[in-house]
Amino acid sequence: MLSKELLKEISLPALLLDLDAFDENCKKIAEKANRKNIRIATKSIRSVSLLRRILQSNQIFKGLMSFTPQESIFLSGNGFDDILLGYPCWDMDALIKIAKINQTEKKIILMVDSFEHIDHLQRIALETSGKFYVCIDVDMSTAFANLHFGVRRSPLNNDETVLQLAKKIQQSSKLKLIGIMGYEAQIAGVSDRMPSQYLKNTFISYLKKKSIPEIAVRRTKVIQRLKDEGIPLSLVNGGGTGSLLTTTLEDYVTEVTVGSGFYSPLLFDYYQSFNYKPSLFFALPIVRKPAPNIYTCLGGGYIASGAVGKDKMPKPVYPVGGKLLPLEGAGEVQTPVYYENLSLDIGDAIVFRAAKAGEICERFKEIICISNQQIVYRFDTYRGEGECFL
Repeated sequence: MLSKELLKEISLPALLLDLDAFDENCKKIAEKANRKNIRIATKSIRSVSLLRRILQSNQIFKGLMSFTPQESIFLSGNGFDDILLGYPCWDMDALIKIAKINQTEKKIILMVDSFEHIDHLQRIALETSGKFYVCIDVDMSTAFANLHFGVRRSPLNNDETVLQLAKKIQQSSKLKLIGIMGYEAQIAGVSDRMPSQYLKNTFISYLKKKSIPEIAVRRTKVIQRLKDEGIPLSLVNGGGTGSLLTTTLEDYVTEVTVGSGFYSPLLFDYYQSFNYKPSLFFALPIVRKPAPNIYTCLGGGYIASGAVGKDKMPKPVYPVGGKLLPLEGAGEVQTPVYYENLSLDIGDAIVFRAAKAGEICERFKEIICISNQQIVYRFDTYRGEGECFL
């Protein structure tokens, strides 16, 4: 853990990276890839320097999955290639720029899941004399009676609907179908080891086990149907950090997207199949002592996205034993922390972990990288480079 002496050298609040833990996570992820390529989910990293570090760490890491068209353009301008935009785009200005970028040796692949997306891209490509590479997003959620297990993404949930969209793409001289993506969020992004939730954990674990073979069958059926129709695919993307072990077992999958595993945020403590090291932290200064055993920090209200719950709040981890106050939680400008048997001073630092990975990077301009209790790098976040995409 970070030493008290080192923390006193750093201007707080600050975003801190344990570089040794980060590098070890890169190594572990590469080892679990089962010879599949790993595409990096940029929204979980949000630092150009750290994206480069991951790509340089092992040849298994190839390509990026971006989260907005503007981010894709930014990354392309920073020398990255093979960028898969993970979500559909409608922004006219951004698409015009992407159409022009795709006329060079760079490649930004767009996500589609409807005829409307295809028609929109076709119009822009004709107007700009540009071209688009596209990837079809296939729904990987599963249904158990009236329960929808997964996220609400693509409406394409069977081989016939995917085939019809693929044929539509092939009719265009300006659009090139590169592959398909299927994100099994109910495996990759749902925790199954939450504290004090035995029944819920058991139920989710059961649903995951039931979903995994169904997902594999659906993805195989879609790919085989396209192959039978003479529609080649160079890219079959699946999974996420939480499903790396199962998605890589599928023969047709060519790559798996991983992002959160590199930082290993708080939510991933609650996955049965997850064993990476926490590497990203933030430190806040104590600026008040309003009552015995309560130390109030500056800032800290970095609440993660998703369904509202206590699991989305950050957690104080150093000094050990700190607890947020249930009626205040983590606040926009102040966060009180309770310690039962510990004496701290104004000016001391309390170190936290965020619930999710990349979102915390939007609140800081730099990531201070530490190895062996020494500051070795200061890497800009997207915000530090003057960018804000979502």
